[in-house]
Amino acid sequence: MEQSGRSETLVLLLLLGRLTVGPVLAQVRHPLPVLWMMPVSSGPGGENLTAGLGAAVTLALQDLKKQPPPLGNYDLQLQLLDSQCDPAKSLKALFDAMWAGPKYLMVFGGVCPGVTSLIARSLPALNLVQVSFAVSSPSLANRKWYGNLFSTMPSDRAVNQATVKLLQRHQWTRVGIVTQETPRLSKMKKDLMRQLLKVKVQPVSTETLSDDVCSSLKRLKDRDVRIIIAQFGEDSVSEVFCCAYRLNLFGSRYQWIVVDGGTGGWKLGGGVSGCTTTSVLTAADGSIRLQIRQLSSSNTPGVSGRTSQNYRDAYLHQLIQEGSPLSALHAFAYDSVWVAASALAQVMEAVKHREKFSAQRNVAVSEDEVQKMLLEAVKKTQFEGVTGPVFFRNGERPTTIELIQFQGSTGVLVGEFSSETQQLRLRNHLLKFQGRGPARDQTLVRPQRRHVNLLQYGIVSSAAAVTIIIALIVLCFIIIHRRHWPLRSGSVSQDELLLLGVLLSSSSVLVSGLDGASVSDGTFEILCSAGAWTLSVGHTVSSSVLLIKTWTLYSLCTIKPKLQSGSSRPLLWMLLMDVLVLSSWQILDPLRRVVLQHHAETDPSDQDVLVQPFSERCGCIHMELWLTAVCGYRGPLLGLGCFLAWNIRSVQTDRPAVSGRRLALSVFAVTAFSVSGVSGSLLTSHNPPLQFCLSSILILCCNICILIGLFGPTILHVRLNGSELQPPSDLQDEEAEEEDEEQLSRLNRRLKTRTSQLDAEIETITMQLSSESEILHHVMRSNNAELRSVSWNNEAPSDDRDSEKKLSSPEDVNAPELVRRRLSVQLPILHHSYLPVIGGVPSSSSSLFGSMEAFVHHDAIVTTMTSCPPGGTQQ
Repeated sequence: MEQSGRSETLVLLLLLGRLTVGPVLAQVRHPLPVLWMMPVSSGPGGENLTAGLGAAVTLALQDLKKQPPPLGNYDLQLQLLDSQCDPAKSLKALFDAMWAGPKYLMVFGGVCPGVTSLIARSLPALNLVQVSFAVSSPSLANRKWYGNLFSTMPSDRAVNQATVKLLQRHQWTRVGIVTQETPRLSKMKKDLMRQLLKVKVQPVSTETLSDDVCSSLKRLKDRDVRIIIAQFGEDSVSEVFCCAYRLNLFGSRYQWIVVDGGTGGWKLGGGVSGCTTTSVLTAADGSIRLQIRQLSSSNTPGVSGRTSQNYRDAYLHQLIQEGSPLSALHAFAYDSVWVAASALAQVMEAVKHREKFSAQRNVAVSEDEVQKMLLEAVKKTQFEGVTGPVFFRNGERPTTIELIQFQGSTGVLVGEFSSETQQLRLRNHLLKFQGRGPARDQTLVRPQRRHVNLLQYGIVSSAAAVTIIIALIVLCFIIIHRRHWPLRSGSVSQDELLLLGVLLSSSSVLVSGLDGASVSDGTFEILCSAGAWTLSVGHTVSSSVLLIKTWTLYSLCTIKPKLQSGSSRPLLWMLLMDVLVLSSWQILDPLRRVVLQHHAETDPSDQDVLVQPFSERCGCIHMELWLTAVCGYRGPLLGLGCFLAWNIRSVQTDRPAVSGRRLALSVFAVTAFSVSGVSGSLLTSHNPPLQFCLSSILILCCNICILIGLFGPTILHVRLNGSELQPPSDLQDEEAEEEDEEQLSRLNRRLKTRTSQLDAEIETITMQLSSESEILHHVMRSNNAELRSVSWNNEAPSDDRDSEKKLSSPEDVNAPELVRRRLSVQLPILHHSYLPVIGGVPSSSSSLFGSMEAFVHHDAIVTTMTSCPPGGTQQ
């Protein structure tokens, strides 16, 4: 330990002797004592922080001695103060030096960031100004806290600004950051994060280089980071790019931006386990490094009389003489000596002039005034140094950031960034990328709409239009040939309703093929509701009419005619149910535009492009619930229709155009297409174009089966036998029925009037009979003997003429025998007079009983059957 302390003391004495001893000049030079804070020993990481700096400082002091007055009148004497990179020890050493004297106005140097920040906070209280050559932390740019600190080395903030400009130039908005854990780089990372957020660049992942570098880089790859901003020292470059080679984090898909703020060159090569020199160079190929320009590119001599190249040669010669290694900060240390000497010489000259020519002569200037004068002198210092123009704007020195791209095995200067003008200039003819252009900041997701193309929609819509036209032609044909339309196929109104259902369901095809590619969002939602209503109502009308037809034909073979019913109540109930469900759906959970994202696919032409298919469909929150409600009440009715159709499959009629087999096939077809349509729509809901084509084909095929199976044979029969078709004997056409109804109505009114008259006559006769029966009873009692004798003694039959004479007398008109005879004839007549109440009697009937038979025959019109299905009996 004692030998170590003696050796360090010997080094300090030798260094101080070299700095203070110079060639003897003829003129008298006034000494300017300056504290030089610099760690003589190694830093915390074992690196030599001051190696090569002594040669640059010695060269600057030698050049200062050659300068003419007033700068040549002063001798800058540097007193070395070992900071040891320990803030506490450095601060104690500073106070001890200030206490021991001489009077110091300036502190020079400062390599350790922690020590520099602590000393800079104490400078105002000590009336000191510090000129540094190694202060680059962005946090030291706060002039409120560090107003007395100036550095000839540009701040790391300028490097971060150049990085942001490069990102904006290539429109990179998604980056990853990997940083080595050092105090300087950690502060640099924080400042970079703030600047990225200002320009809305997203740091996707921020990793720290730990013992396992590859694990940190793998996390970047897992998050699909393509633009990697790396902040690490030169000693870690080979290790990082070795892991990048292993993980395949290089090539045209990735762009490395190395930001360390240093001034050294590339140091790539072997020495890393698992990677060869070729592997490291391959991974680093195309990467861009941002570094501070070390020497000016101009050949113009600076304030020292040296050009940058002349200074470099002199510095290298000095290093050879001393046997010291090269330092990356030597040029900034050289310019810092000139800044300190120029400011101090300017202040000393001002103080001398003030003391000599002011009103109060021989009055010393106060320390506070000297400090203010020194601050102003440093701020106004401006000259051309070996590193370029040296001046301070807001306490920071503007500089130029170089963009070096590694191409092959060498670095090429491809651009520059000026922190003064905030402009980035790229040499595009030198900047090269391994791909066809700059790498993308992420995998490009190209949205691709899956919709019904024009050809598909045209074909399906044309088929739907043809179906609609055919249905309209059939409807017009029925209206024109109402007189000859066979009633055995059902009433004309039922056929018209069936065609209406076909029209509605076919029209739904026209609106279901439109999506956001052809209409606006508002129109698309309206079309969703229109398609649901037309399809649901059309299916309800068609299936209900077929059910009524099937039931009517089935009842003719199994039910008595008086129980047959062709009522349209099932159709009304189904329509009401449809309206209720659809209205509730529309109000509570209306259909809206829903975007479906499908599985992403890689573009065959570009592996860095991901195709993201999407499609639009009609949907709502509780889509499954509403579909279950719509289909729930249709299922049992379709099942009932299939059961009835199976029982009438062999029914034959006397009309060739009407067949139970074709009606059964139509019911089976509607049921099969309905079930297939619902199943197909659910299975293809992820692909709306396929869903549209499949559901449309099933709907149109179902409608075509109805048109061909039910209406085709009937139309053909009417066209071929239209002139021969006459209303059958047991059925009447529409006009005959209307005439019969009018005649029966008139007869019904006449019979009701006659009934009222007969009721009055019966009432009168009843009163007469009751009064005459009393008189007759009295007469019969008085002549009882005479009547009895006549009755028993006169056994011989009386002559007809005598009886007629006796009965023809007015007194015998109301005899009991004649009264009973009249009642026996009138009562049946009165009974049959009430028949018009239940239907009336045709006026053309020859007798009253004949009228009743005609009425009953009209009320029970039954299709004449030649055969019934097995198990059925015709009544």
